[in-house]
Amino acid sequence: MATPRILHMLTPLKHMSPFDVNMGLDAGFDHAIPYTNVTVEDVYGLVQDAIFSRGPEGIKRTGMFIGGKRAIEALDMMDRAKKAMVPPFEISVFADPAGSFTTAAAMVACAKKALRDRFSVDLKGLRVVVFGGTGVVAFASAVIAVSDGAKATLVGYDGPERVKKLALEANARFDEALDYADGSTEEQKAVLAREADIIFSAGPAGRRLLTTDQLKDATKLKVAADVNAVPPSGIEGVGVNDNGKPIPGTNAVGIGALAVGNIKYKTEFGLFKQMIETPKPLYLDFRDAYALAQKLVG
Repeated sequence: MATPRILHMLTPLKHMSPFDVNMGLDAGFDHAIPYTNVTVEDVYGLVQDAIFSRGPEGIKRTGMFIGGKRAIEALDMMDRAKKAMVPPFEISVFADPAGSFTTAAAMVACAKKALRDRFSVDLKGLRVVVFGGTGVVAFASAVIAVSDGAKATLVGYDGPERVKKLALEANARFDEALDYADGSTEEQKAVLAREADIIFSAGPAGRRLLTTDQLKDATKLKVAADVNAVPPSGIEGVGVNDNGKPIPGTNAVGIGALAVGNIKYKTEFGLFKQMIETPKPLYLDFRDAYALAQKLVG
């Protein structure tokens, strides 16, 4: 009988995401075991319990997933997991807090494809403005865009302090030049939209962040992507199924939540498959998600 494939799933939250449990099992793991209320300090011991309890074949069929809702915390957990490995006792680790790394990767990849197909340009040097900037998807999408040559601005909605802290955290962690801005008022949002080549809307579900009136003077705008699938849309004029459809009253095209979600689903599934099929351990984060998402969009 084959040694079962076991996925150990860690989260600092009260519950592990059922979405991620389903994805891991559907990708081919036989068992998905959740561990909740996990701290960064807990990770070392949990990893060593997982690696030393299985022989050479069992190690190849063991993986670890890191969830939660905070990007930096998840990456800290992954760093802690790496330090706990004792080769050849080493397993693959995949971090995707709140699905943010795969969702952000899918959104940026879809936008990049639309830029190439519709405007014959790529991300390099373009201004990306990310609304909902204190959220984990916004954070991850801004970091991914900057890493691919864009100039990105995280936009907060409750003053500059929280979004400033996140931007500085990202810059310190990834050695990037992420900017930040306050979008507390409708006028502030309109001004930021006018400066954007690309807009990402990653705010709370069911909350409209930008209207068509705010977009009508955004003459530089080429692509606007929205990950909110709950009405009303985050960006007025962008439908959930849109995938490069012109936005009324603008020169831009829109990418909706379900178009992004389709690539997000395939990306997360694909990274779980990589964990199962790899001949050597992998450490998967937003960079790997983005690499795969770009292949998936074609």
